[in-house]
Amino acid sequence: MKIVVAIKQVPARDSQLRIAASGRWIQEDDFTFEINEPDAYALEAGLQLKEKHTGEVVVMCLGPARASQTIREALAKGADRAIHLEEEDLTGLDPLAAARLMAAALQAEAPDLVLTGLQSDDLGYGQTGPILAELLGLPHATIIMEVEKQDSGIRVKRELEDGWFQHVEMPLPALLSIQSGISKLRYATLMGIKKAKTKEVKRMTAADLGGASEPSITIDRVYLPERTKRTQLFEGNPQEAAAKLVEKLKFEARVL
Repeated sequence: MKIVVAIKQVPARDSQLRIAASGRWIQEDDFTFEINEPDAYALEAGLQLKEKHTGEVVVMCLGPARASQTIREALAKGADRAIHLEEEDLTGLDPLAAARLMAAALQAEAPDLVLTGLQSDDLGYGQTGPILAELLGLPHATIIMEVEKQDSGIRVKRELEDGWFQHVEMPLPALLSIQSGISKLRYATLMGIKKAKTKEVKRMTAADLGGASEPSITIDRVYLPERTKRTQLFEGNPQEAAAKLVEKLKFEARVL
């Protein structure tokens, strides 16, 4: 069973955000970076499937040269090899453009299962996985909590609203977007870190894959939320004022 796990390197959650001079993105010069949290759970799901049913786990990462650190961490945890789609400037890559590059890279792999995180911690579109499935012509499901291999394919558990779940049987090959928190993440062992240094990392560029397509989404401006204070006085007797306050707290502040 060949499993491809798409991972992304994102700024660490405790990073101090500053707007870049261009005003179109954040300044990344002094950031520390880490694996996107939902992708870490996708990797864990892939490794667990490999341990149960044997096969191969291939991590695929679209990112600049610094993303090699995140790739090595995934290899140290147990992935067998990696594909690094090197692209230094990611600001012009929307989910469609990114998915097209990944789909082109996967043509030669023919995986049985492709796993992605539900969404990225930096942009949070939550679209790359479903778009990639469409480009590859694969059935897909999102918000996956469990994956069970069956003779005819897989059976997945999806998280719905209000504590409801949905169980779906799917054929293989397929693509799944994994929900965060579905299992306990493993740490890389010392032996795993040593082995990662010798594992294959195939590097490709956008030019190797036919070039990046024009983005369908552009970011014009990034800015910090504006903080404003407003005082509102409720007129009438105490009962009327209290009723108006409760209404505001329920339907506007949504704290009741």
